[in-house]
Formats: sequence, C-alpha cells, structure tokens
Amino acid sequence: MPNENGSRPGFRGLRLVPRAETAFTAKQAKSDQEVRWCPGCGDYAILAAFQSFLPELGVPRENIVIISGIGCSSRFPYYLDTYGMHSIHGRAPAIATGLAASRPDLSVWVITGDGDGLSIGGNHLMHALRRNVNINVLLFNNRIYGLTKGQYSPTSERGKVTKSSPMGTVDAPFNPVSLALGAEAGFVARTIDSDRRHLTGVLRAAADHPGAAFVEIYQNCPIFNDDAFAPLKDPGQRDLRLLRLEHGEPLRAGPDRGVVLGEYGELVVADVAEVGEERVLRHDAHRPDPGYAFALSRLDQPAFEHVPIGVFRDVERPAYDELMNAQLAEAAAAEGRGDLAALLAGGDTWTVG
Repeated sequence: MPNENGSRPGFRGLRLVPRAETAFTAKQAKSDQEVRWCPGCGDYAILAAFQSFLPELGVPRENIVIISGIGCSSRFPYYLDTYGMHSIHGRAPAIATGLAASRPDLSVWVITGDGDGLSIGGNHLMHALRRNVNINVLLFNNRIYGLTKGQYSPTSERGKVTKSSPMGTVDAPFNPVSLALGAEAGFVARTIDSDRRHLTGVLRAAADHPGAAFVEIYQNCPIFNDDAFAPLKDPGQRDLRLLRLEHGEPLRAGPDRGVVLGEYGELVVADVAEVGEERVLRHDAHRPDPGYAFALSRLDQPAFEHVPIGVFRDVERPAYDELMNAQLAEAAAAEGRGDLAALLAGGDTWTVG
C-alpha cells in the first residue's frame, strides 16, 4: 500500500497514479463473467496470479485499465473488475499509448499474444517500447495461433507442422525478448505460466518500473500446441535448463554450469569445473547498454537447452508521456492554451454556398 505521502514502496512506475483509500481483495478483482478458456490452458494460471497481484498495487480499481487485442489471451479484460477494452487485432499498444499519454493517473496494462503482438501488431509494439510509453505489456507466448485453431505463429519453431504449414514452417521465429531489447525497451523480462511465485515477482518488478515494461510469459496451449515448454516444466530437467536471472547473483545453469564470456565477447554456458568459478558472470540488469541483455536472450537456442528467465534489463529513461505533457505545458505557458475552433477556422478557409 502507499505511504502517507502517496508514494508506493516498490512501485515507482505508479508515481502519478492516485492511491486507493481502501484496499480491495483478489476476490474483488474478479468480474462476474464466466472464465471461458479450454481446460488446462495456461491463461487460467496467469489470470489467477494477476488477480491476486492487483491489490498489491494500492491503486483504485477505477484507475486500472486492461487493454487487449485479439486472441485467447485478449479475453482478459472481461475477467477483471477494472476498466478495460477488448480492442482490435494488434492495436492494443497504440490504444494504450493514447490512454497512458492523456491520462497519467492510470495504471495501464496491455495483454497480448505472440500472434496478436508480434505479427499484425509488431509495429505498434515496437514503437510503444521505443517511445518508452508508461504501459506494462504482457505477451503470452504459446508459439501457436490458438484462437483460430492451430496455425503457426511468429514464434513457432522452424519445421513446425500446423494447419497452415502441413510440410513444416520454413519461417525463422522471433525471439520476443530479443525483439524488445532491440527496440530499446527499458524493462524486459520473461517468466512461465506454471511458476506462480516467479510470475508474480516479475509482475511486481514490471509495475515498479517507470516507463514501458515488456514481459514475455511462456504459456501452454493444451489443444493446439501442448507441452511446447515441457522441458522447462519437467522436475527432472527444469533446474538444469532454467537460468534464473537475479541482479548481482552468479549466472548459473544448474549446479555445475555457468555463463562466461566467449572468445569474441559472446555469452556461453560452460562447465564451471573447467573454466573456474571466478569466470562466472554476475547478472547486471541495470547495465545501460542493452548488448549484454541481448546476448543473454540468445542463450535459449537451440531447443531450450538453457533458457534465461527473470528480469533481463531494468534501466530508467524518460517516459514518453511525461516528456509529451511537459512539452505541452511549456507550449501553453508560452503561447496560451489555444483555441481549437479558431485553429480549424484559421488559415486558408472558404465558404461553399
């Protein structure tokens, strides 16, 4: 909850959002709508974690807005007792940009998927991150088009046999984290639907970040792409494959392997007994240059051998909406607030009789 002075410990990204006079509960965060996804869908776990997390923000429900595009994940606004909008395919970041820029008193969350956010919506997502709009983007990645019944998506692995690629897709897939880092996003993270504790921790970190935050969530589609992330969830394999990113801590992949600098400055996973403990790097999420975080994002190739999860990058820079509103205030102070009717009627105008 906020301090008496209105600040929120651990939630710097909400500094302009009013505090709640009374706290609401996770139960109150749920709407009266029946949740309708396929049995076993990873969206259920993400929704439950998000509903439990929302009260921690200390924000009135009327100041929380959920914007979604098109896809299974985009049903989110129906299931939360906040304001929200189920918008159009791929355009959620654009709509959220307008809302966040004009209403800095709102906590704006974008819910999208690998198809909605990276295909038709790729351009909108890229520029929202580049501009550093004060929004939180949660991209559910199930590596398939689930709502439209199983076509390959921008994150499907090469060779994936689907209804739209019966001989196997020849496309090279996007790495969503790499894409976000290439767009200069200040906050980039990855988590997994089935790990509620980790998922909630990442959500807290995203809310804490002022400016654009991007979170990729590995999410299982049991109908059209079941067990797409099975090696990362199997108790016998996950601790060897998952590289948990914690700022200031050694980058370890299981008990015997760690991340070191390669011959050309790239990051590689090596046997610690061979290279020495002193060569194992410590994670630095606050490094200004995104090159290090980008190199981390490339470690999940091939075939999920080593997959980093957690916060890749958390670097502050001026938020778009703050810069824009400061510019508007400066213009109004110098020129006056202006007159829209006079603007429309000014210049070269004529009357048609």
